[in-house]
Amino acid sequence: MKSSAASPNVSNQEAALHFRDPALPYRGIESPPSSTQTNGPTNLLTGGGAQGSGAAVNWQRGGRSGAERRLRRRTGRATFRGERVRQRGFPPRSADMELENIVANTVLLKAREGGGGNRKGKSKKWKQMLQFPHISLCEELRQTIEKDYSSLCERQPIGRLLFRQFCETRPELRRCVKFLDAVADFEVTPDEKRKECGQELMDRYFNPKSEDHVSEVEEAMAARCAERLQHDACKELFKDPTRLIHDFLSVAPFADYLDSMFYNRFLQWKWLERQPVTKRTFRQYRVLGKGGFGEVCACQVRATGKMYACKKLEKKRIKKRKGEAMALNEKQILEKVNSRFVVSLAYAYETKDALCLVLTLMNGGDLKFHIYHMGEAGFDETRAVFYAAEICCGLEDLHRERIVYRDLKPENILLDDQGHIRISDLGLAVHVPEGEAIKGRVGTVGYMAPEVVQNERYTFSPDWWALGCLLYEMIEGQSPFQQRKKKIKREEVERLVKEVEEEYSSKFSEDARSLCKMLLAKDPTERLGCQGGGASEVKAHPIFHSINFKRLEAGMLEAPFIPDPQAIYCKDVLDIEQFSTVKGVELEPKDESFYSKVSTGSVSIPWQNEMIDTECFLELNVFHQDGVVPPDLDWRGQPSPPPKQGLLQRLFGRQECCGNCSDSEEEPTRL
Repeated sequence: MKSSAASPNVSNQEAALHFRDPALPYRGIESPPSSTQTNGPTNLLTGGGAQGSGAAVNWQRGGRSGAERRLRRRTGRATFRGERVRQRGFPPRSADMELENIVANTVLLKAREGGGGNRKGKSKKWKQMLQFPHISLCEELRQTIEKDYSSLCERQPIGRLLFRQFCETRPELRRCVKFLDAVADFEVTPDEKRKECGQELMDRYFNPKSEDHVSEVEEAMAARCAERLQHDACKELFKDPTRLIHDFLSVAPFADYLDSMFYNRFLQWKWLERQPVTKRTFRQYRVLGKGGFGEVCACQVRATGKMYACKKLEKKRIKKRKGEAMALNEKQILEKVNSRFVVSLAYAYETKDALCLVLTLMNGGDLKFHIYHMGEAGFDETRAVFYAAEICCGLEDLHRERIVYRDLKPENILLDDQGHIRISDLGLAVHVPEGEAIKGRVGTVGYMAPEVVQNERYTFSPDWWALGCLLYEMIEGQSPFQQRKKKIKREEVERLVKEVEEEYSSKFSEDARSLCKMLLAKDPTERLGCQGGGASEVKAHPIFHSINFKRLEAGMLEAPFIPDPQAIYCKDVLDIEQFSTVKGVELEPKDESFYSKVSTGSVSIPWQNEMIDTECFLELNVFHQDGVVPPDLDWRGQPSPPPKQGLLQRLFGRQECCGNCSDSEEEPTRL
């Protein structure tokens, strides 16, 4: 349990549901599933289900539709938990409820797969939703946007692609871009092939006789790189030439880019990015879990088909619990961090009753489920070390922004479709000012470092302690200071954390034992990761010798376990308790200031990645082949007037704007 106040964070994904083809024979729905606990997810349609104090029921329902609410009123709480529920007098679920569960989850699985067809989940009118404005409508944006090369041409994904398209129009700039791409490939090349790759790069780009010679790199600098290559083909070998090329591109070429049609197209994309976001921007699917202030459900962007998790923070519940600062802190931290290993915030908007954070959807469940409910508790060392390496990268990205996480535990590490992890639940994360240390006795019992338990000042040391706890738990199958399902007082756990050395079984190799002991040093000044080098100290440990971190950070390494794409790794929605109605709280006009700080619309980098990943950028970003400026990019032209509507259209037509579509075409399957 957390020692802090309730946070607005997603409940743990603890169990999985498997589906067969709906056309197969339908069995087992008449009677509720057995309460026998199983070691892994089972098949809903055969009537099996995992149930127990640690695992969630493996059968599902959809979002709380009107039909479901009526069923819940007729049958009481409508929750089945084996003998325990029967003893309390709750009736078993009806066949209607079971069928509703199956339909709702089938709808979600179909949405995750892209809905079938060529549109891959996009609305029929997606091109209309993402129609570029005439460039004249972007004048204010052009005047106010920061003209920074690093932001516009490196960090922002669409800006980066458009700047590269501009560079393709000039041979000298094309060579620079090709060199940068070659360096990026060199950095992720396996160690045994890197020297050969480096030599090929130098022969192609540093040789004056080569047609791809990059003249901006001086001969002396090229000679130094050649000498270093013979002794140590390290990943940073071409760091200086790369910086030199970026310095060159950021001056005259960047100024020319700002006057080009490619930059005007970037302004059009930014205009779309900054359009208002409402609940009509998304389709809503079943509830996945609950946080401190509201439910979490799956959702899909109508225009692109991209799936997300929508975390709802009920306005009255926030106000009653005085959680404004906590909610805003989490939103701002999520918005600030851009990491492959941390859950991303893509959108933030509000409805009449709630603030909504739209986050990365992680379909693979959490590590707690995989440690304890997929066979024998714990992982083999290879799998545990892989997850530890990715968590280390996530902590490095957080610490780079001077954010200490403070709640690292298996429940907060989620798996995506490919089996890679992301850190979630940043409700307890906090910014550490430069040159300062903070205090705060927050976290989860059993994972809090000794300095946190003793309420001492710290910076990032608690996160490295928690990584040691997590690595130990992944290998051993239980926490180092707390046995699973065994009740132990908080005071006793804290005494063990402060005073008692953890014990190691034969499951640990020498390297695994060494890393855990170094991370679990009681004195933070002696702890690995806390001696000035941060994550680089941890990455240098021998246990990670087989992991190429550059390739890992680029998403090029295959995960040791890939979740079943036909599984839904979360609790049955009937087992996700509903929130009670908040009474005695009224929303006031003065609350709007807080709401406006949270509901800020799209977040640039995730939104642009969404456009690229869903191929919207590829389809829409079209220029005339002959170099003629398209009409919508011609500053001298005027936007075309909207087509005139007839009387009936004006009376009965639906206004179509970004995110607004007809119910018949866009709403998920009704139950």
